[in-house]
Amino acid sequence: MTSAPPPYLPGHQLLADRSAVVTAAAGAGIGGATARRLLEEGARVVVSDAHARRLKESAAELAAEFGTDRVTALPCDVTDDDQVTALFAHAEEHHGRLDIVVNNAGLGGTADLVDMTDEQWNKVLDVTLNGTFRCTRAALRRMKAADAGGVVVNNASVIGWRAQRGQAHYAAAKAGVMALTRCAAVEAAAYGVRVNAVSPSLAMHPHLAKVTTPELLEELTGREAFGRCAEPWEVANVIVFLASGYSSYLTGEVLSVSSQHP
Repeated sequence: MTSAPPPYLPGHQLLADRSAVVTAAAGAGIGGATARRLLEEGARVVVSDAHARRLKESAAELAAEFGTDRVTALPCDVTDDDQVTALFAHAEEHHGRLDIVVNNAGLGGTADLVDMTDEQWNKVLDVTLNGTFRCTRAALRRMKAADAGGVVVNNASVIGWRAQRGQAHYAAAKAGVMALTRCAAVEAAAYGVRVNAVSPSLAMHPHLAKVTTPELLEELTGREAFGRCAEPWEVANVIVFLASGYSSYLTGEVLSVSSQHP
C-alpha cells in the first residue's frame, strides 16, 4: 500500500528572529528543504554548500522570495576547518547572532568492504562524521561564548542503526554522528544549548535518483510503512520542531523520520 504525501504546511513563525546556518543546503535535498522551512518559520538563514555554483543559484532563489536581508550564502567544505570557522563567523557578522545550526553535509557511496579502499572509507567519514564534528565544535564554541543558548540539529540516518550491504563506511559515519550528538548534548546542556539529530531513511530528490539504481530504490521504498519515500520537506519539518521551542526539553535524542528504527 502506498500513501500520498500530506499537504505542505504553512509556516507559523516558530523561529521568528532566529539566526540559522544550514550546511549542504544547495539543491533539492534535505538541506535545501530545511533552509526554506526555516525561512518560512521566520528565521534568518546562512545557506552553505561545497558546490559554489549551485549554492549561488539556490541562495538567489531564496533571497528573491524571502529577502536579501534574511538570506546570505557562503561556500564551505566541511573537511576544511578554516572554512568551517569562517562560515560561523559570517553568520554572526551578517545576522548578529547564532541560534540554530543544521549539520546536513554528508557523503555516501557503495562498495563491499573487501573491495573498499582507504580513500573511499576516509572520504565518506571525513565529510559525514568529521565534518559534523567540525561544525558542531565551531557552533558550540560560539554559542558557549555568547551565553544565549542555541540548538544544533545533526542529520544522521537509519543506516546508523541497521545493516545494508555496501554501506559500511556510511553506516559507520552515521552511527558516529548519533554518538557524537549524544555526547555533545551532555556537554552543551551546561550552557543551555540543545543537540539532537534526525534519522531519515529515504528522502527522494533528483540527485539521489541519479546515483541510485531503480532496483535499490524499489527495495528501500518497500521497507517503508507508508510505501513511499519521504519528501525532503517532511524531514525538514522534524528539523524545525527540534530547532523550535516546542522541543525545549529534548536533547541528546535521535528522532527516526521513518518506521525503520531499533
